[in-house]
Amino acid sequence: MNGGVKHKAVATWLALLVGIFGLHRFYLHGLKDRWAWLFPLPTLVGLAGVHRMDALGQDDRLAWLLIPWLGLSLVAALLGGIVYGLTPDERWNARFNPGHPAPPARWGAIIGVVLCLFVGGIALMSTIAFSAQRYFESQATSS
Repeated sequence: MNGGVKHKAVATWLALLVGIFGLHRFYLHGLKDRWAWLFPLPTLVGLAGVHRMDALGQDDRLAWLLIPWLGLSLVAALLGGIVYGLTPDERWNARFNPGHPAPPARWGAIIGVVLCLFVGGIALMSTIAFSAQRYFESQATSS
């Protein structure tokens, strides 16, 4: 995965579509990238929270703690996609394609950045709203 020319648009779209599992980082840095291996854990923890809430209902406090990890993992991946897509071509090639001139990024990277920003904003606001709502609900029921 580490050989060959790396494209900004591919990295941006990988971050958008499967970034919660770190595949965009594996594409860019290979299987030895430590940050890429950190993505699946919070994603799986958050998915376990979603499963608990589906099975046990909205009153499951452990699910309240687990679900925001999924949102944070998604937001981190999409932020990476935004950074990749907005990196200037010269800087991108110097970092990921030394000695190999890559074709300049066209609309694929820009559309990916717009979608990353859109979905990332929704994910961030949803995570904040969910966490704040559950926190205040727990404070109201404990007093």
